[in-house]
Amino acid sequence: MTLLRERERELVRQELSGLVNPVRLVYFTQELECEYCRETRQLLEEVAALSDQISLEVYNFMLDRQRANSYGIDKIPATVVMGESDYGIRFYGIPSGYEFASLLEAIRLVSTGNTHLPEDIVERVRGIQKPVNLQVFVTPTCPYCPRAVVSAFRFAYLNPNIQASMVEAIEFPHLASRYQVYGVPKTVINDREHIEGAVPESYLLEAIERAVA
Repeated sequence: MTLLRERERELVRQELSGLVNPVRLVYFTQELECEYCRETRQLLEEVAALSDQISLEVYNFMLDRQRANSYGIDKIPATVVMGESDYGIRFYGIPSGYEFASLLEAIRLVSTGNTHLPEDIVERVRGIQKPVNLQVFVTPTCPYCPRAVVSAFRFAYLNPNIQASMVEAIEFPHLASRYQVYGVPKTVINDREHIEGAVPESYLLEAIERAVA
Protein backbone atom coordinates (compact mmCIF):
# COMPACT_ATOMS: atom_id res chain seq x y z
CA MET A 1 0.00 0.00 0.00
CA THR A 2 1.42 3.37 -1.03
CA LEU A 3 1.49 6.39 1.26
CA LEU A 4 0.96 8.84 -1.60
CA ARG A 5 -2.25 8.49 -3.58
CA GLU A 6 -2.17 8.78 -7.36
CA ARG A 7 -3.37 12.39 -7.34
CA GLU A 8 -0.78 13.28 -4.71
CA ARG A 9 1.99 11.58 -6.70
CA GLU A 10 1.07 13.62 -9.77
CA LEU A 11 1.15 16.86 -7.77
CA VAL A 12 4.53 15.99 -6.27
CA ARG A 13 5.86 15.07 -9.72
CA GLN A 14 4.86 18.52 -10.92
CA GLU A 15 6.45 20.15 -7.86
CA LEU A 16 9.73 18.38 -8.62
CA SER A 17 9.71 18.99 -12.36
CA GLY A 18 11.88 22.09 -12.03
CA LEU A 19 14.83 20.42 -10.31
CA VAL A 20 18.15 21.49 -11.77
CA ASN A 21 20.90 19.54 -10.02
CA PRO A 22 20.86 16.03 -8.51
CA VAL A 23 19.65 15.59 -4.92
CA ARG A 24 20.73 12.83 -2.56
CA LEU A 25 18.47 11.65 0.23
CA VAL A 26 20.68 9.86 2.75
CA TYR A 27 18.48 7.95 5.16
CA PHE A 28 19.42 6.27 8.43
CA THR A 29 17.03 3.69 9.81
CA GLN A 30 16.62 0.69 12.06
CA GLU A 31 13.77 -1.76 11.81
CA LEU A 32 13.60 -2.54 15.53
CA GLU A 33 12.65 -0.04 18.23
CA CYS A 34 11.93 2.73 15.73
CA GLU A 35 8.23 3.42 15.40
CA TYR A 36 8.26 5.44 12.19
CA CYS A 37 11.41 4.20 10.44
CA ARG A 38 9.56 1.88 8.06
CA GLU A 39 7.02 4.51 7.04
CA THR A 40 9.70 7.16 6.60
CA ARG A 41 11.68 4.92 4.28
CA GLN A 42 8.58 4.16 2.23
CA LEU A 43 7.76 7.85 1.92
CA LEU A 44 11.28 8.67 0.75
CA GLU A 45 11.21 5.80 -1.75
CA GLU A 46 7.95 7.06 -3.21
CA VAL A 47 9.29 10.62 -3.51
CA ALA A 48 12.58 9.52 -5.07
CA ALA A 49 10.67 7.49 -7.67
CA LEU A 50 8.99 10.67 -8.92
CA SER A 51 12.13 12.39 -10.23
CA ASP A 52 15.24 11.23 -12.03
CA GLN A 53 17.15 13.94 -10.15
CA ILE A 54 16.57 12.32 -6.76
CA SER A 55 18.49 9.33 -5.42
CA LEU A 56 17.94 7.55 -2.12
CA GLU A 57 20.65 5.91 -0.02
CA VAL A 58 19.57 3.80 2.97
CA TYR A 59 21.87 2.90 5.86
CA ASN A 60 21.41 0.98 9.08
CA PHE A 61 21.95 3.28 12.04
CA MET A 62 23.65 0.58 14.11
CA LEU A 63 25.61 -1.29 11.45
CA ASP A 64 26.78 1.86 9.63
CA ARG A 65 27.75 3.84 12.71
CA GLN A 66 30.88 5.27 11.13
CA ARG A 67 28.85 6.73 8.28
CA ALA A 68 26.17 7.96 10.69
CA ASN A 69 28.84 9.67 12.78
CA SER A 70 30.31 11.31 9.70
CA TYR A 71 26.94 12.98 9.12
CA GLY A 72 26.48 13.77 12.80
CA ILE A 73 23.40 11.54 13.03
CA ASP A 74 22.56 10.68 16.63
CA LYS A 75 18.91 9.59 16.39
CA ILE A 76 16.52 7.99 13.93
CA PRO A 77 14.68 8.13 11.64
CA ALA A 78 17.09 10.65 10.13
CA THR A 79 17.21 12.04 6.61
CA VAL A 80 19.99 14.14 5.12
CA VAL A 81 19.01 16.22 2.09
CA MET A 82 22.12 17.09 0.10
CA GLY A 83 23.53 17.63 -3.36
CA GLU A 84 27.18 17.57 -4.32
CA SER A 85 27.76 19.06 -0.87
CA ASP A 86 26.22 18.46 2.53
CA TYR A 87 24.46 21.68 3.49
CA GLY A 88 23.61 20.62 7.02
CA ILE A 89 19.93 20.00 6.29
CA ARG A 90 18.43 17.25 8.44
CA PHE A 91 15.03 15.71 9.16
CA TYR A 92 14.68 13.83 12.43
CA GLY A 93 11.37 12.02 12.31
CA ILE A 94 8.97 11.36 9.50
CA PRO A 95 8.27 14.45 7.32
CA SER A 96 4.55 13.77 7.14
CA GLY A 97 1.49 15.99 7.30
CA TYR A 98 2.39 19.63 6.82
CA GLU A 99 6.08 18.74 7.08
CA PHE A 100 5.91 16.93 3.76
CA ALA A 101 5.97 20.42 2.22
CA SER A 102 9.25 21.08 4.09
CA LEU A 103 10.76 17.98 2.52
CA LEU A 104 9.79 19.08 -0.98
CA GLU A 105 11.09 22.59 -0.35
CA ALA A 106 14.39 21.24 0.98
CA ILE A 107 14.79 19.17 -2.18
CA ARG A 108 14.07 22.19 -4.38
CA LEU A 109 16.44 24.36 -2.36
CA VAL A 110 19.35 21.95 -2.68
CA SER A 111 18.67 21.36 -6.37
CA THR A 112 18.11 24.95 -7.52
CA GLY A 113 20.02 27.02 -4.95
CA ASN A 114 17.18 29.52 -4.81
CA THR A 115 16.66 30.69 -1.22
CA HIS A 116 14.09 33.40 -2.03
CA LEU A 117 15.80 35.61 0.56
CA PRO A 118 16.58 39.35 0.26
CA GLU A 119 20.19 40.12 -0.56
CA ASP A 120 20.82 41.91 2.73
CA ILE A 121 19.70 38.82 4.67
CA VAL A 122 21.83 36.60 2.45
CA GLU A 123 24.95 38.69 3.11
CA ARG A 124 24.43 38.69 6.87
CA VAL A 125 23.82 34.94 6.98
CA ARG A 126 26.96 34.28 4.97
CA GLY A 127 28.91 36.50 7.34
CA ILE A 128 28.29 34.31 10.39
CA GLN A 129 31.66 32.87 11.42
CA LYS A 130 30.76 30.67 14.38
CA PRO A 131 28.98 27.28 14.52
CA VAL A 132 25.20 27.47 14.68
CA ASN A 133 22.86 24.57 15.43
CA LEU A 134 19.20 25.21 14.64
CA GLN A 135 16.68 22.68 15.95
CA VAL A 136 13.13 23.37 14.82
CA PHE A 137 10.58 21.35 16.79
CA VAL A 138 7.40 20.55 14.88
CA THR A 139 4.38 18.28 14.71
CA PRO A 140 2.78 16.96 11.52
CA THR A 141 -0.48 18.80 12.23
CA CYS A 142 1.09 22.26 12.63
CA PRO A 143 0.38 24.45 9.56
CA TYR A 144 2.88 27.12 10.65
CA CYS A 145 5.83 24.79 11.24
CA PRO A 146 7.04 24.45 7.62
CA ARG A 147 7.77 28.18 7.46
CA ALA A 148 10.10 27.95 10.46
CA VAL A 149 11.75 24.78 9.14
CA VAL A 150 12.34 26.14 5.65
CA SER A 151 13.79 29.41 7.00
CA ALA A 152 16.33 27.40 9.01
CA PHE A 153 17.14 25.26 5.97
CA ARG A 154 17.73 28.33 3.82
CA PHE A 155 20.21 29.68 6.33
CA ALA A 156 22.02 26.34 6.49
CA TYR A 157 22.23 26.21 2.70
CA LEU A 158 23.92 29.62 2.62
CA ASN A 159 26.52 29.05 5.32
CA PRO A 160 28.50 25.88 6.12
CA ASN A 161 28.75 27.02 9.74
CA ILE A 162 25.01 26.52 10.15
CA GLN A 163 23.24 23.19 10.57
CA ALA A 164 19.44 23.05 10.61
CA SER A 165 17.25 20.18 11.71
CA MET A 166 13.54 19.50 11.74
CA VAL A 167 12.80 17.56 14.93
CA GLU A 168 9.41 15.89 15.21
CA ALA A 169 8.45 16.57 18.82
CA ILE A 170 6.13 13.59 19.24
CA GLU A 171 8.77 11.10 18.09
CA PHE A 172 11.45 12.58 20.36
CA PRO A 173 9.60 13.41 23.60
CA HIS A 174 12.81 13.46 25.63
CA LEU A 175 14.11 16.33 23.52
CA ALA A 176 10.76 18.11 23.60
CA SER A 177 10.87 17.85 27.40
CA ARG A 178 14.49 18.97 27.59
CA TYR A 179 13.81 22.10 25.55
CA GLN A 180 10.39 22.72 27.13
CA VAL A 181 8.50 22.48 23.88
CA TYR A 182 4.94 23.33 24.87
CA GLY A 183 3.97 24.69 21.47
CA VAL A 184 5.27 24.41 17.94
CA PRO A 185 7.12 25.53 15.98
CA LYS A 186 9.89 26.17 18.46
CA THR A 187 13.42 26.92 17.25
CA VAL A 188 16.35 26.27 19.56
CA ILE A 189 19.61 28.02 18.65
CA ASN A 190 22.82 26.60 20.13
CA ASP A 191 20.88 25.71 23.30
CA ARG A 192 20.93 29.43 24.13
CA GLU A 193 18.21 31.24 22.21
CA HIS A 194 14.64 30.00 21.84
CA ILE A 195 12.06 31.26 19.36
CA GLU A 196 8.43 30.26 19.54
CA GLY A 197 6.29 30.52 16.44
CA ALA A 198 7.03 31.07 12.76
CA VAL A 199 8.88 34.36 12.61
CA PRO A 200 10.34 36.42 9.74
CA GLU A 201 13.87 35.50 8.62
CA SER A 202 15.15 38.83 9.95
CA TYR A 203 13.97 37.92 13.46
CA LEU A 204 15.58 34.47 13.23
CA LEU A 205 18.83 36.05 12.04
CA GLU A 206 18.89 38.51 14.93
CA ALA A 207 18.45 35.63 17.38
CA ILE A 208 21.31 33.73 15.74
CA GLU A 209 23.55 36.77 15.94
CA ARG A 210 22.75 37.07 19.66
CA ALA A 211 23.50 33.38 20.20
CA VAL A 212 26.97 33.60 18.64
CA ALA A 213 27.89 37.00 20.06
